Amino acid sequence: MTMEKRVIRLERNGPSATGMPEMECDPAGFQSPLPTQHLHVYYDDPEAGFSVGVWDTSTMQEAFGPYPGDEFIWVLDGEFKMLDGSGDAVVCPPNSCVSFRNAAPVSWLQEGYLKKFYITYMDPKAETPKIDSADGAIQVLDPNATLAVMDNTDPFVIEGDAPVQKNHTNFTNDAGNFFTGTWESGPMVSKMLPFPTHEFVRMLTGEVTITEGDGTAQTFIGGDCFFVPKGTVCSWEIKDHVKKHYAILDV
Repeated sequence: MTMEKRVIRLERNGPSATGMPEMECDPAGFQSPLPTQHLHVYYDDPEAGFSVGVWDTSTMQEAFGPYPGDEFIWVLDGEFKMLDGSGDAVVCPPNSCVSFRNAAPVSWLQEGYLKKFYITYMDPKAETPKIDSADGAIQVLDPNATLAVMDNTDPFVIEGDAPVQKNHTNFTNDAGNFFTGTWESGPMVSKMLPFPTHEFVRMLTGEVTITEGDGTAQTFIGGDCFFVPKGTVCSWEIKDHVKKHYAILDV
């Protein structure tokens, strides 16, 4: 785990040296027998209340109650259901990206194995809101959603010609500082500047090369997942076209 201002590539099994250690599960958190779960945290900021990592679980059902934070995940293996108080379910299939609203009254039902990349956020200084309904609280992102042309290139300052960029924001949290959605861009090169927010990215298509202030460069393609901490000095280069799902946190 790190809090360095460096671009982090997320690996499905955690880092090769440490993997995903087994977690200790609290019986109070489950309606079912205790599952076997593993976790590797790539980035953790307890003061701000968020973390980024990879997690897996065996069959389980969590206790019904307020969901612990705003969250965005990429389901790597398996599928699950989020049940509301009436037993209605949102089905979250394999390879989907899903957003969760903090404090939504739900229960996670897991049959079989599941693995996910995640970013989760819950402000430790804020009171948990009381939410009566789970309607709209769990959203499965549509990679084919209609995107609107943007009238700016935020958060990038572009060198040369400005690209055509499109976006659809599907979820904004109650605090207004956590957003999830889908974004695409044509060719561009951005200036080397500190990144203004935290961003978690699941690459859908295309290729982007991110170069940091010390010259370190990483290339990400469709199927990759990465995290850019706020303040990371970097430049993004897209040679053709990129489409991504994202979660942006501004704390």
